[in-house]
Amino acid sequence: MTYRSTASWIFGWVWLVFAALNTADLIIRGTLPAALVVGAVLGLITYLVFVLSLRPATITEEGGVRIRNPFRTVYLPWNTVDAVEVSNAITITAGDLAVRCWTPQPSARERAKAARQGGSAGRSGRYPSREPVRSKGERAAAAAMAGRTHADWVAEQIRDLAERNKRKATGEATVIWSPYSIAASAAAAILVVAAVVALVAG
Repeated sequence: MTYRSTASWIFGWVWLVFAALNTADLIIRGTLPAALVVGAVLGLITYLVFVLSLRPATITEEGGVRIRNPFRTVYLPWNTVDAVEVSNAITITAGDLAVRCWTPQPSARERAKAARQGGSAGRSGRYPSREPVRSKGERAAAAAMAGRTHADWVAEQIRDLAERNKRKATGEATVIWSPYSIAASAAAAILVVAAVVALVAG
């Protein structure tokens, strides 16, 4: 199961489409050095969108949890997971390694909304309400999520999976740098340098 910010994911793909259309227009109708400068700006923003919006994800697998942050990928087999906590982000502790998940993160607005829902969950039906009547299943789901954010729910899923699979999983925690993020960083840097050189030469 892959967990990420839906809003960031949608924004990232919308931006990629926008950047592709503008790049095609620059290639067809653009003139140097202006086209190169605009292309560098588009490339730099696209790089940021990729590493900050499209790449980050928290993925639960059969043998463990994979945390994909902007520049690093961390894999924690279930047997290594000691604790899963939520503050301004989900933090998974495995021995001396503490991994902060880039996504999903609870925003201040989401926290406030969860707190309001938690306070209203305990109200009785004594006073009239204009809210539509919900089914038993909807009421049960609302009660389960009362006072919690999506990040709290994801942390609970990871915690439960770690507890159930701790004895079945084997292996050690691994941390690797993302070659895609490094390549994107290099490409963005080359575009910026090329734009600066074109401006100076022009």
